[in-house]
Amino acid sequence: MAQYRDNIKYEEDFVVNSRGNRLFTCRWTPKALEPRALIFICHGYGAECSISMGDTAARLVHSEFAVYGIDHEGHGKSSGSKGYISSFSNVVKDCSDHFKSVCEKQENRSKKRFLYGFSMGGTVVLQLHRKDPLYWDGAVLLAPMCKIFDDMRPHPIVVSALKMISAVAPSWRVIPATDMIDKVCKDPQFKKEIRSNPYMYKGNLSLQTGSELLTVSLDVEKNLHEVSLPFLVLHGTDDVVADPYGSKLLHERASSRDKTLKLYPGMWHVLMGERPEDVERVFADVISWLEGRVGATVPGSKTRAS
Repeated sequence: MAQYRDNIKYEEDFVVNSRGNRLFTCRWTPKALEPRALIFICHGYGAECSISMGDTAARLVHSEFAVYGIDHEGHGKSSGSKGYISSFSNVVKDCSDHFKSVCEKQENRSKKRFLYGFSMGGTVVLQLHRKDPLYWDGAVLLAPMCKIFDDMRPHPIVVSALKMISAVAPSWRVIPATDMIDKVCKDPQFKKEIRSNPYMYKGNLSLQTGSELLTVSLDVEKNLHEVSLPFLVLHGTDDVVADPYGSKLLHERASSRDKTLKLYPGMWHVLMGERPEDVERVFADVISWLEGRVGATVPGSKTRAS
């Protein structure tokens, strides 16, 4: 059933993926206006869309965009073992299948399509682009996982060992999940909402999940030069979860002609959970970038800001 608030129409649904699993989907659209473009949200590891990304979606809808989200398998309200990623490729395929089904509706075929990813969701976005390089009109990446911190980079032998062990006991949850909320998010209310959200997974990682996240992170870092779509990447310089240098490398190595890097001194991983005035600054940058690419020719220039 549709819900209406602040001129926003919110709807929920479930879709069945190619493997027979029920995945939760949601959408926020302007109540009385035709959307200017479509934005597809990819959430981070252990997170979900309908609650934690609600404020983000509302801000985008108030700028006349239609916003669509999906809870990855094993996340949020979707089916599957909680916090378990058996295959990152499956996560990407699920997003691709659902997002494209929205884009191909008659009323949406003429609208531009933008991907929007936070943390692990940024990795999903980059893999969606690599899967179909010419399909998407642009991407917004907040603290994407583009590079593993050098002091956390495992030796190749450790990587091989993890893959072998995970093949034997993939669901064994032995990788500790440290409570990082106080190190990634500054706003007390936002932290409270994260801790009280029943759909957020906060337990240990399984061996298979750890192996998949490690493998895709290394793969993304190795192939940053393949990124060719217009993008805006935003990162706090004091992020302790996703290396800010990875965003710098993305900006430097991507073959995109239209690419913008925004670095925020002193900000942490969850840019939506910064001080109110800083959150306003981040979203002002996001909205400005999106508005500059809707209904106009994408500029063929490279922009650098910090």
